Amino acid sequence: MRDSPVQSTIALNSSGKHYGHLVLPHSRDDSAWGSVMIPITVIAGGSGPTALLTGANHGDEYEGPLALLELSQTLEPEHLRGRVIIVPFMNFPAFRAGTRTSPIDRGNMNRAFPGRPDGEITEKIADYFQRKLLPQADIVLDFHSGGKTLDFLPYAASHILENKEQEARCRAARDAFNAPYSLDMLEIDAVGMYDTAAEGLGKTFVTTELGGGGTSTPETVAIARKGVRNLLIHAGILTGTAALSESQHLTQPDENCYHFAPISGLVELVVSLGGSLGRGDLLARIWNTESTGQPPQEIRAKMDGILITRHHPGLIKTGDCLAVLAVQSANS
Repeated sequence: MRDSPVQSTIALNSSGKHYGHLVLPHSRDDSAWGSVMIPITVIAGGSGPTALLTGANHGDEYEGPLALLELSQTLEPEHLRGRVIIVPFMNFPAFRAGTRTSPIDRGNMNRAFPGRPDGEITEKIADYFQRKLLPQADIVLDFHSGGKTLDFLPYAASHILENKEQEARCRAARDAFNAPYSLDMLEIDAVGMYDTAAEGLGKTFVTTELGGGGTSTPETVAIARKGVRNLLIHAGILTGTAALSESQHLTQPDENCYHFAPISGLVELVVSLGGSLGRGDLLARIWNTESTGQPPQEIRAKMDGILITRHHPGLIKTGDCLAVLAVQSANS
């Protein structure tokens, strides 16, 4: 396989604090010899583990970038026993456009792994993470939130894995992040995900969903900033004492957690985030927008649970995710 076309302007293994870019050549109409310049910070303060911290895997999710920009400014080598690699805008073209996917190739970074060094822009970035950055990491944190189309209860998540030792490591790191909710997450489409790539290499991996609606709030940004520092303390990289508060533990037992829109229309959620439902309870109505003479279609819960995710825009299309439920974990 050919080498990655992405080059770092800074050494990734030097001690101290360094700001630079991951440079990916990109010839386009307005710049024949142009480049995509992805900001990166590396902070190393002695012997110890390496953390790889990423935001804007999807470009319309903002808590991660805000937390990681602040961390890049305030974290110093003398605070560390190890190394921190910070990439606040993983899919930088998408971030600059404020879109979930890249405006260059419509690539969804979180479905592009393991990537290709000779592929489209998004695949080239994924390939660099797969072959150059992930192998150097001991612990990986990838920030997500709902973007423009979903709202979430603020949670940190880890996955149920075949390797139970790795699963336990990921769960412990997730709990150390200490979001208001901690979730054993069931993915409905794990192919090509950054999560899957990191876990496939045996890494301790934690992700989040913090709010949504294509914006951030003071509360969700505070959760992200506290959580990343807690995680680094847990990993033995950052000195200090973790800031801990109560976290409710949730799990997703099966695919009945997920509810999708059977028709298009005007959506009316009748339960708020964090609300409890029983199986068969009314979850939402979808109203016909082409006629005032049609009753709404009622969507009922397929299981007992807590509403952790909801569709954000007022209009919904057939096949869109309407809502996601979870249940209290026995580990709570």
